[in-house]
Amino acid sequence: MGASGSKARGLWPFASGAGGGGPESAVAEQALVRPRGRVVPPFVFTRRGSMFYDEDGDLAHEFYEETIVTKNGQKRAKLRRVHKNLIPQGIVKLDPPRIHVDFPVILYEV
Repeated sequence: MGASGSKARGLWPFASGAGGGGPESAVAEQALVRPRGRVVPPFVFTRRGSMFYDEDGDLAHEFYEETIVTKNGQKRAKLRRVHKNLIPQGIVKLDPPRIHVDFPVILYEV
């Protein structure tokens, strides 16, 4: 197990190995790259939902059921988390749309 590649070569970690390794080539490599092919919008309109439906159609992040435990002749109620028979919520529309996390822009408020 050796050192990582960037430390072993002494290069800037975001520069390509074929770029020569000089400071001016490292700056040129960090310039904004324009995507080839189709243009991707900077906004996200949908996301995967984080909640679940149970058998009754209720929607929640977590479901619990009450169980009765008898200990030393005394009945006691405990909550047990349900993992079975849950249906994921699916795709959720975002209102308003969000900016994509990989979109290279700096937000600045005046």
